[in-house]
Amino acid sequence: MKYILPRVAGLLLALFCLVVPAFAATKPGKPGKQSGKDEVVTITTSQGIIRLILFDDTPLHKANFLNKAQSGFYDGTTFHRVIAGFMVQGGDSNSKDADPTNDGQGQPNEATVAAELGAGHKHDYGAVAAARQGDFVNPQRASSSTQFYLVENHEGAHFLDGQYTVFGQVIQGLDVIDKIANQPKDIRDRPLADIKMTMKVEKLKRKKIAKLYGYTY
Repeated sequence: MKYILPRVAGLLLALFCLVVPAFAATKPGKPGKQSGKDEVVTITTSQGIIRLILFDDTPLHKANFLNKAQSGFYDGTTFHRVIAGFMVQGGDSNSKDADPTNDGQGQPNEATVAAELGAGHKHDYGAVAAARQGDFVNPQRASSSTQFYLVENHEGAHFLDGQYTVFGQVIQGLDVIDKIANQPKDIRDRPLADIKMTMKVEKLKRKKIAKLYGYTY
């Protein structure tokens, strides 16, 4: 199973080949009614801690990611592909094994999540988005149910807007994304030293999230 993601506008690159300071952001397109609380996902790595929230108007991706984060699925997986000035990608269960060459290939017949592009979220710095197979085999642009990436380019990666589902935003730890993106890597863009992650989900009042992390709902 291979997924594609452009390295730069106009070019496609196989995602699965052989391979802080608080951040304020305003979420486009508000859903009808929000609850008073929201989940904060904390990703702990050897390079530091990243915290993110997931958008209500991408409910399929939000539910899928929270389910996996809460179940421990992501614990022990790595950021297996990093490109400075672009993004860092992780979440493949293959990255838990001792074979680095299968990192990013995903599991055979792995489930997908229907695209939620209509919400209109952009690939801003710190955006959380889902990897997917390329249009030539996946014209519906359905997302991987496991692999995700965090935009590291400080100007964003807007050539991907409308093509890959953006379903969350980093609210703390942008500097950690930068550190991960700049780690030494091999010719497949895989870090030479494993950057493993663990995840924790905490439900907080939205007002508290806004106060702690400067995030605007």
